[in-house]
Parts: sequence; C-alpha cells; structure tokens
Amino acid sequence: MKIDHQKCVACGNCVAVCPMGAIYIDRSLNRATVNTDECVECYTCFRGMSMEHLNPTAVRAVRRLLHVFRLRFDPEPDVCPTSAIVPDELSWPRVIRRAFSDVTATHESTGVHGRGTEEVKTNDVTNRLGVGRIGLTVELGRPGIGVWFRDVQHVTRSLAAAGVTFEEKNPVTSLMADRERGDLNPEILNEKVMSVIIEFNTAVDDIGEILRLLRKVANEIPTIMALGISVRCDETGHSDLEDILTENDFEFLRAKTNIGIGRAELAATPSV
Repeated sequence: MKIDHQKCVACGNCVAVCPMGAIYIDRSLNRATVNTDECVECYTCFRGMSMEHLNPTAVRAVRRLLHVFRLRFDPEPDVCPTSAIVPDELSWPRVIRRAFSDVTATHESTGVHGRGTEEVKTNDVTNRLGVGRIGLTVELGRPGIGVWFRDVQHVTRSLAAAGVTFEEKNPVTSLMADRERGDLNPEILNEKVMSVIIEFNTAVDDIGEILRLLRKVANEIPTIMALGISVRCDETGHSDLEDILTENDFEFLRAKTNIGIGRAELAATPSV
C-alpha cells in the first residue's frame, strides 16, 4: 500500500485505521507515509475508508487558513477526503503479505480466503485426523504485532525436528522448501504478515513433548502464539486430551465439538 503525496492532506485518518501501525504522518513532508517494512498489505485502510474526491490544494488551503485562527477542518474519521490511499502493484515475494493478511484474498494453494486453511476443526467433514492422532494448529501473529516468516521458520524447523506430520492442505506447508527439515522458501523469510496458521498432527503419546517444545519456542520469537488442539472422542464424548493438557500446565477452553453431521458415516467419531 502507498500514499499518493500529491493528494494527501495529512488529515491523519488513515493512521488510526491501520491495524499494524504502519502509517504515520511524516512531519518533514507533512504527508501520511507508509512504513513498508511493517505494512502487511492487509488492505484495511483501502477497504475500510470512504474515498472522497475533494481537491487536495483546496483542502490544504482551508486547513492552513483555519489554523491561523486556531481552528481545524478534519474530515469524518472513516474518510480519506482526497482518495490518497493507493494499492501498490505487488510482485513476488511481497504478494505473500496480502495472501496471509487480507481476509478477501484467496490462497492459490488452498482456494481458501484469509490465512488459507480450513484447519483440523473441520475434521468431521474432511476426515483428516485419524484415530490415535492429535491435530494441532499453531497460530502466530495478531493485528498490531504480525509475524515475520523467518520466525515462522524457527517454529516449523523445531516441529520438524520433533517428527510431526505437516498438513498437506495448508498454505505454510505449501511454502516449505524441505518439509523434513521444516525449511521455508528462503525468498519469503523477510516478509511480514498479519498472522499464519501452521497445521500438523502427531501421535497421542507424543503430545506432551510437543507441548513442552512449543512453550519453549514461544519464548524465542517476538510474536504471539496461540494453540488449537483437536482429537477424536470416544462414543461418550471423552478423550484423554484434557488430562494431558492439565498435566502439562496448560490452561484450555473446550471451544468446539464437531458431531460428524458433515458426513453420516463419521457421526460415531466426533472430534473436539
């Protein structure tokens, strides 16, 4: 994303809209400017603001005149009065930022919007999680923080060394140059995105080791990590997962139970 300095009147409305804090008023130019390193190409500023077409020269003149009398002319907070926010033409590898950060963008690898994964929580329909396996999603990043792919690789390398199986239908997996090592395409390592989801599964017996590993790795990267865990229940809706999480000092919320309504033949083996 970029700001057209011929149009910008430095009203500052776009500064508050940016979820990553990547837009600021450059006082030396008296124009809004995008920090391209921190911009994740989420298009929130472009989509979320009404684009008006006032004459920039006239708006600046009115603002200067009113300033003399200690008055201000500010447009409504959700308006760019001169349509100064302009989408940049993205090429590889920067285009990867929009794919993971813009909720309206579709991942070519999965055909899914946003972060591009349907996740293990859809297992009642996809049947991707077998008996005796535990599925995990590791979400890295959040608005205001984001995550660099070099830090994503630190996590995937650690998981690969622990012997997990990465989900095939996942955008992060599709970006791996070496799945056995957890190496990502080196071209994307210096790209930053709003958030990503790493999806994988492991044997039930190994989940304690994986949880301890993730707790260690979470302290080694400058972003937020959130875990999602899915497992098949028995006929009574019970699993050993809650005991395992408690034993490893993890607080948890049983957020969703899938009852197999997606496919009748899976109804007897729900997941949580």
